[in-house]
Amino acid sequence: MTFEELGVSEPLRRAIEELGFETPMPVQEKVIPHLLKEDSDVVGLAQTGTGKTAAFGLPVLQRIDPQSNATQALILSPTRELCLQIASDLADFSKYLPDVKVLPVYGGSSIMSQIHALREGVQIIVATPGRLIDLINRGVVHLDHVHTVILDEADEMLNMGFVDSLTEILEHVPDTRKMLMFSATMPKEISKIAQRFMHDPAEFVVGTRNEGAANVRHIYYMVNARDKYLALKRIVDNSPNIYAIIFCRTRRDTQEIAENLIRDGYNAEALHGDLSQQQRDIVMKKFRDRVVTLLVATDVAARGLDVDDLTHVINYGLPDDTAVYTHRSGRTGRAGKTGVSIAIIHSREKGKLREIERIIGKTFERKEVPTPDHIIEKQLFWLADRLERVEVNDKEMERFLPGVAKKLGWLSNEDLLKRVLSLEFNRLLEYYKDAPQIDFIDEKPRKEKSGKSKRDDIPATKEEKDRRTASKGMERVYVSLGKRDGFYAGNLIELLNHNVSGKRVDVGRIDLMPAYSLFDVKKSDAKRVVAGLKGADFMGKRVYSEIAIPDKDYNKVSNKRTKERYEESPADLGDAYDAFEIFKRQARKKRNGK
Repeated sequence: MTFEELGVSEPLRRAIEELGFETPMPVQEKVIPHLLKEDSDVVGLAQTGTGKTAAFGLPVLQRIDPQSNATQALILSPTRELCLQIASDLADFSKYLPDVKVLPVYGGSSIMSQIHALREGVQIIVATPGRLIDLINRGVVHLDHVHTVILDEADEMLNMGFVDSLTEILEHVPDTRKMLMFSATMPKEISKIAQRFMHDPAEFVVGTRNEGAANVRHIYYMVNARDKYLALKRIVDNSPNIYAIIFCRTRRDTQEIAENLIRDGYNAEALHGDLSQQQRDIVMKKFRDRVVTLLVATDVAARGLDVDDLTHVINYGLPDDTAVYTHRSGRTGRAGKTGVSIAIIHSREKGKLREIERIIGKTFERKEVPTPDHIIEKQLFWLADRLERVEVNDKEMERFLPGVAKKLGWLSNEDLLKRVLSLEFNRLLEYYKDAPQIDFIDEKPRKEKSGKSKRDDIPATKEEKDRRTASKGMERVYVSLGKRDGFYAGNLIELLNHNVSGKRVDVGRIDLMPAYSLFDVKKSDAKRVVAGLKGADFMGKRVYSEIAIPDKDYNKVSNKRTKERYEESPADLGDAYDAFEIFKRQARKKRNGK
């Protein structure tokens, strides 16, 4: 199949041939003929990097009337980066269509320059929803003549809460418009959007719904939470030619990890929503030019990044939404090449990992974190390979060799080789000297106790003491909040981030009980954590915290504290305390077999 057979016009074919497009990709073979010949709406499902932009862009450009300056096509994207990328691609495709004008419209840049361009006349607008609504309200954008609306990365628009914005925008577009929706995944919510905004759409699926890229290998490393950054560095060091995006959940994590990597000598940069558009553009140019080889990014900031030849995608923890993982992993292994998607997790994320495996139909390989010896050996062989392949300019080097040979003539070949390698690897050798193993060792499941359980006012059992004992090198901290308070791991991290000053606290093992919680932090952080949580507030409840004592019965302490709070303020806590008493009675009956 050729682009000519698909019906693509000669000016467009000439432009894409110069860009290196030789034969259509599967999504283009399916979508382009339909968009050129049929009037029905379209839902296109394909993984990132499969040629979706050309699939909708070429037909849209071909249907534009260059004699009219009215806006005829509208393309909506969730992020500035994707908006700019689509506009850039369409400009390249329309190289030999001089009268067709494409304008990217997005926040973070001068609105006045965009207004000026719109008043000159633009046939295709590529926009983020927020800036487009602003321009509509200013009376600058008129969509009365739009015959095609395209939603790219529709699932991400849903995740970012753009449904209301889409509704507002579509009120300004004729009902007769053709609508196209492209997405890498098809959750139920996307089906609802299709039913709400589209008319009997044709659906084209390339690959399998919600699956990860076929050429991607999925690997995970399991470590303690405090060792995640150490594991990240070992993974990077073990891949000397790495070119990767490292995904983090929050802007704060993104900035902190990028700063740590830069401090430790890696070519890294952060990309997140707190950066200005100019800063983001500079970061992306450095990454595309491979001046930076590690881009630490949030999911939202990385949307729409079109970067070829990524060797790895590294998940610094798993996302809550499987579709997000699919987007992440789909950025490597593109255009028939292979790639690796790595997850660095702790033991409590295993369930989430299995859920992702089930949905994407792939199995993650568990790997041991690379050992120092393995890393150094890998780096040495990589250097040896570079030495073998380096191009030597004999003619120029001959002028300098005699002097250098005289200077180094006393060294044997073996000594010379050792010194060359030491120049490159002394830092690594010193860093990894006596480095410990950091893989998480799965604990054997504890046997369930038989017989009657002890009451709250009896001293703690050995199992309960073990729960209150910190891991090696850590300190155990008690906090007077538990599952009955709606308090879970995410709430704990948020509480620490908002109340503990100074450097971010690394949290280890967390045990959530009905009336209280225990968690590990570094010994050097323990007093700072307890001081920061003193008097903190969680959903109207005053927080109490202390360094945990293994022999102390925190069930008894927490029950007493709840009762005291009830007596102090029964009007506020009566319902909670009554429910607590009922819970205790039911638990005792169950234990006694009643």
